[in-house]
Amino acid sequence: MPTIINAIQNRSSKRAFLPKPIPLDIQEKILNAAAMTPSGANMQPWVTYAISNQEVLKNIGDAIIEKMQSGVESDQFIQYYPLNWKAPYRKRRIETGVGLYTLMGVDRKDIETRTKMWHDNFRWFGARTVFFVFTDKAMIDGAQGALIDCGAYMQTIMLAAQEFGVESCPQGSTTEFGKVVAEILEVPQNLALLYSIVLGYEDKSAKINTYKPSRVDLTENVIFI
Repeated sequence: MPTIINAIQNRSSKRAFLPKPIPLDIQEKILNAAAMTPSGANMQPWVTYAISNQEVLKNIGDAIIEKMQSGVESDQFIQYYPLNWKAPYRKRRIETGVGLYTLMGVDRKDIETRTKMWHDNFRWFGARTVFFVFTDKAMIDGAQGALIDCGAYMQTIMLAAQEFGVESCPQGSTTEFGKVVAEILEVPQNLALLYSIVLGYEDKSAKINTYKPSRVDLTENVIFI
């Protein structure tokens, strides 16, 4: 029988999905499981927009790509990536990008293909469902606890999805254009987008889905006392 450890070790971010919708009852089961995520003082600070409407997803993607093409690098509620990349994190970031592009045979000077691959984020890699997770702005006004709790919620969603044969890809890319997403969805003004999760059925024939970045040895980031 598959275990939680199996789910953790076997999951990886997929970037090519079949055009197969996730039944609503499966989405509900995943979200009901995620709702059990622990949070400080039981705040449950997440607000999720589970979107399977293809027109809405296309509108969000179009708006983000248009914003990027206009020269805007980000339009976000929170600063997701560090402003100053330091060792060893900068090295890991570079290795991950190089590994993916090398697998796909994309030269570092092939800006057109690299741009298309980046835009694929906002075409949701062909998936039919995306969960957009927001929190109340008041929860992150001078505090970070809600961000930690919502991160745990995201992990629970992705692990619960494994139970139903549903693969996933968490997206920092949409975090960078959170205000665009919020505008298209017409969410209440008190909400800030934290991230999105693409969910769907893996295209097993897609080479890109074989990519799984390495993890460092425990000796690099664990201290036993």
